[in-house]
Parts: sequence; C-alpha cells; structure tokens
Amino acid sequence: MRVIAGSAKGTRLNTLEGLDVRPTTDRVKEGLFSSIQFQIPHAHVLDLFAGSGQLGIEALSRGAAHAVFVDQSLKSLQIVQQNLEKTRFLEKSELFQQSAEQYLAECHQQFDLIFLDPPYRKQILEKILPALSPLLRPDGKIIAEHEINCSLPEEISDLILQKNYFYGKIIVSVFMKK
Repeated sequence: MRVIAGSAKGTRLNTLEGLDVRPTTDRVKEGLFSSIQFQIPHAHVLDLFAGSGQLGIEALSRGAAHAVFVDQSLKSLQIVQQNLEKTRFLEKSELFQQSAEQYLAECHQQFDLIFLDPPYRKQILEKILPALSPLLRPDGKIIAEHEINCSLPEEISDLILQKNYFYGKIIVSVFMKK
C-alpha cells in the first residue's frame, strides 16, 4: 500500500495484518481520488474508520489543509501515527481513538470531504450517514466505500446520492447535501 500522488507520492504505508483489516486497493483509491481531485486542495478532511489512515493521508499528499483520523482501535491509530510521521503530515492531523458514533456526537468541526470505509456487512453506513450531515460543509462530499450487496438509498436525511462508482465487488458512493 502506497501514496499514489502528491507530495508524499510513492511512500509505502504501514497497515495492520489480519482478517479484520481490508485496506482500500490502489485501483479503488486512484478512481476515488480522480473523481474528487478539484475538491482536495485546502480541504478539511475526516477519515472515519481510519484503519491505516491511507485515505486521509492521500488527501493530505494532494494538498488538503487538515485531516482528522478516527478509529476505535488503538492499534489502528498507532499505524496511522506511524504513517503520518513517515509522510511528514502529523502537524496537519488530529487523531481520535473513539467509536464513530461517539466522535460524531462530540464533533463541532465541519469538513469538505468525509471518507467512510467501515467494516462490511454490519449496516453501519445507514446509521452513520444521517449523523454526518451537520458536519458536512455546503459543497462538501461524503465518500463511502462499501460492498456491492450493500444497497444505500438515494436520499438519507438531507443527503443525496450523487454517484456510484463500481470496482468489481466494491462500490464507492458519493453523497452531497441537497
């Protein structure tokens, strides 16, 4: 796993090993970032369910101003911190060891881009998406990676599905405010 483009291009990122970990593939990451490339410069980014932090780090590498990484796993956040040190983005970042629900209940920031890559087959996205609306700036986007058999509605709260991108067994859904 590596940073694809920007100031940290080519940097190899650490990741956790095991069956519970499912890093975003380079193919999916490339497609995802090419679709939002013009929103990235100076953006404030939330990487919820951060894992290794690769999505937030890719955004920082491409010019995002600030990134918040949230994961309930201490081991994951230790990997995120190692990756931020390796890419020299630690000073542009905040890390929170909390559940997504707990973070969202306490958060008072707003974001231009929100990345979601939660564990599959747990119906997490349907629960989390409505809580994200107050954190999303008016022209912001929520980018949610999920399995193909996870069907998300076209409207959730005041969010509307802008587009689905298909990558084999993975879908990336992009939501915006109405």
